Amino acid sequence: MKPGGLAKHPAGRPSQADGAAVVGTGGDDRSAEAARYLERLLTEGHERMEGDVCTICYLYVELPMSKCHSKINVCCMKRVCNGCDMAVKQRGIGGLCEFCRTPFANDDASKLAMVQKRVDKGDAEAIKFLGETYYHGGLGLAKDVPRAIEFWTKASELGSLNSHYELGHTYYCGDDVEEDQPNGIHYWQQAAMKGHVESRHNLGIVEEIKGNYDLAAKHWMISAKMGNEGSLNRIKKMFMEGRVTKAQYAKALRGYGDAAEEMKSHQREEAKRLGV
Repeated sequence: MKPGGLAKHPAGRPSQADGAAVVGTGGDDRSAEAARYLERLLTEGHERMEGDVCTICYLYVELPMSKCHSKINVCCMKRVCNGCDMAVKQRGIGGLCEFCRTPFANDDASKLAMVQKRVDKGDAEAIKFLGETYYHGGLGLAKDVPRAIEFWTKASELGSLNSHYELGHTYYCGDDVEEDQPNGIHYWQQAAMKGHVESRHNLGIVEEIKGNYDLAAKHWMISAKMGNEGSLNRIKKMFMEGRVTKAQYAKALRGYGDAAEEMKSHQREEAKRLGV
């Protein structure tokens, strides 16, 4: 059971493939460093990252982000939720980007040119997008995983948390690269501490696989309260197995409910009704 993958740790980074297990092993200095790192991991990143917000209504986009609740236009690489997309079209503004009003590109070559223009300007999300395009083979580009990793690595250095997640998944799973689970986990940890929900959820899966159920529950409690239904379901399963208390499950349920409510809007509900 593998949630994701990554590359090798740069020198000097503490190995955190299993935060709970690392604490208490090796010398006192290493144990103290690992304990401090684990504390940061569990206390930071309880709010979703800025990139999950619609740039028009400023509400967090519904989860999971992989579902079609929003889109990113290649002209400006800004995220627009389905509700705002529908509202703009209802005002008769068709064929233009909802955010920057640039005419939409009609073919792969034009779209790729728009992406490349932003890549040349050092736009982290555009660089991440280009990496994703190489990974899947799109916009006329042949699939090239090493090239994708190159772009994701550059984007991660520029602050793209989604690139951290993609690198984590690729290396942890050994997806067309040599498997390197510790490095994959480290990428997820770095993203989770800055509010990347899917990375936090995957860290819970990693700890569950290792039998660290208490640590897994702590990760899922955080991501459930950020609106991740998968994490809530994991907490529910642990409650039914007697691994978390009724109070913990109730707390996760309330947190998830509050987050889900905050992601709703009249426009988004209307978009769902109309199948947008």
